[in-house]
Amino acid sequence: MTRILSGIKPTGNLTLGNYIGALKHFKDFQDSGEVFIFIADLHALTLPIDPEFLNQNTRDLAAFYLASGLDPKKATIFVQSSVPAHAELNAIMQNYLYMGELSRMTQFKEKSAKLNQSAIGLGLFAYPVLMACDIVLYDADIVPVGEDQVQHVEITRDLVNRINKRYGDKTLVLPNYQINKVGARIMSLSDPTVKMSKSDPKGDIFLKDPMNVVRKKIMSAVTDMGSEVKFDKENKPGISNLLTIYAAMREISIEEAEAHFVGYRYGDFKREVADAVVAELEPFQKKYQEILESGSYLEVLREGAKRADAIAKVTLKRVQKAVGLLDIYEN
Repeated sequence: MTRILSGIKPTGNLTLGNYIGALKHFKDFQDSGEVFIFIADLHALTLPIDPEFLNQNTRDLAAFYLASGLDPKKATIFVQSSVPAHAELNAIMQNYLYMGELSRMTQFKEKSAKLNQSAIGLGLFAYPVLMACDIVLYDADIVPVGEDQVQHVEITRDLVNRINKRYGDKTLVLPNYQINKVGARIMSLSDPTVKMSKSDPKGDIFLKDPMNVVRKKIMSAVTDMGSEVKFDKENKPGISNLLTIYAAMREISIEEAEAHFVGYRYGDFKREVADAVVAELEPFQKKYQEILESGSYLEVLREGAKRADAIAKVTLKRVQKAVGLLDIYEN
């Protein structure tokens, strides 16, 4: 059976971009393979983060997972730090990805450029190693990602090929990435040339925003010259972004969305996009609140950690044996 793995960092208030790019699609994988969905809390530590904020975001994300339609009977849902094998395998694998490779990673270059160079932690530099461990621990065949995460799967594939060449073809499973056709990259409503990124209160729609705020943000979204509702990223980035959002909400193609809005004025177009977003986010938000208040997500995370731990230990032992580490408990 195909194994599918994905995860989200609890580093900020999740946005509509996170919902369309990841959360909305997680449930679609449940009947097509063995699904592992985790909360990447160890990755959240690569940049300074308030402990209480991290703790609450982790709880929020667990509730968001369940509200999005993930079924704990079909999917293994867990917190990364609850499975020690992630950190243990990372200690081994950090010796097999090289500094030159890590320094070329786009996200490291972008994030480190904004920081005091003397205050950049090792975790920020080496986080692709841990991300690779997240993937290979579960023998993942498919990793659904946004366009900006493809590089991480590619470097994981480099690592797998390197390990397998040295220690044998069956040491690690070679993963492949999968990008959603519609809505893989949702842009800011205030600046449609940059990604919706959890840090722009005006341009980001947060999943916990009241519905009246969601409507206001969409109605205030930046548009473009002219009056035609047409998908053209270069000349109409604002309109193209709103069309992408609408198509993702209605689960139709961009072409179908364009055809629907022929003859629309921008104001009416925005209003209908807002209607589509609210129609989906309102019941989602209600489910999230019920799950969070009931605390039912905690048992889901406990059971998920048990299942994930059992599988991760098998991979870890396979790698430990391959590289020559002594198992003192082996008969």
